[in-house]
Amino acid sequence: MYKYKCLNPIAKIGLNNFNDLYEAVDNVDDADGILVRSANMLEMEFSDKLLAIARAGAGVNNIPLDRCAEQGIAVFNTPGANANGVKEMVLAAMLIASRDIIGGTEWVKANAGDPDIAKITEKSKKKFAGTEIFGKKLGIIGLGAIGVRVANAARQLGMEVYGYDPYLSIDAAWRLSSDVKHVTNVDDIYSKCDIITIHVPALDSTKGMINADAIAKMKKGVIIINLARDILCNEVDILAGINAGKIRKYVTDFPNPTIAGHDGCIVIPHLGASTEESEDNCAVKAVLELKDFLENGNINNSVNLPNCDMGVCHSPRIAIYHKNVANMISQFTTVLGESGYNISDMTNKSRGDYAYTIIDLEDKVTDALVKKISKIDNVIRVRVVRKDV
Repeated sequence: MYKYKCLNPIAKIGLNNFNDLYEAVDNVDDADGILVRSANMLEMEFSDKLLAIARAGAGVNNIPLDRCAEQGIAVFNTPGANANGVKEMVLAAMLIASRDIIGGTEWVKANAGDPDIAKITEKSKKKFAGTEIFGKKLGIIGLGAIGVRVANAARQLGMEVYGYDPYLSIDAAWRLSSDVKHVTNVDDIYSKCDIITIHVPALDSTKGMINADAIAKMKKGVIIINLARDILCNEVDILAGINAGKIRKYVTDFPNPTIAGHDGCIVIPHLGASTEESEDNCAVKAVLELKDFLENGNINNSVNLPNCDMGVCHSPRIAIYHKNVANMISQFTTVLGESGYNISDMTNKSRGDYAYTIIDLEDKVTDALVKKISKIDNVIRVRVVRKDV
């Protein structure tokens, strides 16, 4: 029986994927796996029983990734599950920044009591006139699950699209419209594009990437959209750009005291992925990742451990989480050989300082074998995925 704990409400359509092998628990210390959305786990202490955390969403800044890696706790996220919801919000952001729809509707609300509102509308609407996005140049920084969808949709809307991503995956490249201009220097995005949207993770290398230097290279009247992470933009520099007339609009999904209510800023209350469909998709994906890990030992979409997949477990299987140092595999095979075990299949993957090895055996896994492997230097955790044939 596997036990799980939900730290936030998780969509029922996701939890319905659990079967009779799973039990929800109230005490987090009893859980083999945790499902989470936005709950802050940074100060949580984890029991030795905990094997995995699945985040129903993409961002994982609420989870102590390094500490989990040190303890051999796999952390999963659900990239792409909410991509369509965010894509649609980016399209909406482009439209409301290009056409002053918000200002116009607020004007109507303010003048709702005027019996001549229909007549004065024709005189006042010029204040809210905007521009079309058709034919405009859109720059996309980051061509992952969301960026590719935005690029393809923008092309269908008649925009000229430029994409920048030095780490463009093969899968993303296949899905990207051939009409998108892939640039190798982000400065080309800054200098050429009327609208710029950012879709990169929050890393030391991307923090504050939209700053005064970047803004100085942009076209006058540029629209900047940030629905990814607030720290990607230096918002003091953004406001300076707005006040100087360089930036036409800044659209963001992350309210804070610096930009909330500021002229030139359209601040959305973190709605990018907050659709019923996105929450359902994330819940389903998170549960399936957690189940695959608990039942088969497979790691897919981990953000702190190497991804490693040996398929459905049909034989005795052990999973070993260890430091990524030389001679580990030979030590495992030596212990197995000396203990009289035949290996039917094995795979090993590494990521930074850590590695993960899955071994399928022909015989039942004993406690004695687990103890022997656990005593090998640089082994962090040994887990019996399936003991019997």
